[in-house]
Amino acid sequence: MADRHGDPLVIAFAQRQVTLTDWVFTLGGVVLLIIGGQGMSSIASYDNVSWISLGWIFFGASGAIWVLILIPLQIKLAKVTKEFQRGIDIPERYWRLSKQWYVWGVIATVLPLINLYVMVFKL
Repeated sequence: MADRHGDPLVIAFAQRQVTLTDWVFTLGGVVLLIIGGQGMSSIASYDNVSWISLGWIFFGASGAIWVLILIPLQIKLAKVTKEFQRGIDIPERYWRLSKQWYVWGVIATVLPLINLYVMVFKL
């Protein structure tokens, strides 16, 4: 939404907030999901069931995208936005990085949704 607004200061502020919320909520949610998922799997004796293994693969793939691609992109975006001032043209580098972050972010979000489907229907 901030990118569509086009104001460099709004974009810089939104970028800082996205980074903050990712560290607080995404990281916290991941930790809770790992602990809760592993705990429930162990209690139900589902440790070696194929759909549990497939779920861990989707979850791990999403996590790998976050760690290897999205976090480095976020750091680069944060560095670029620190230079933003009102009335300047936003550099092309920002738009290129933002597009990459969006595409990989969608992929990293769809994988847990597929995982949810696998877990519910035990495929």
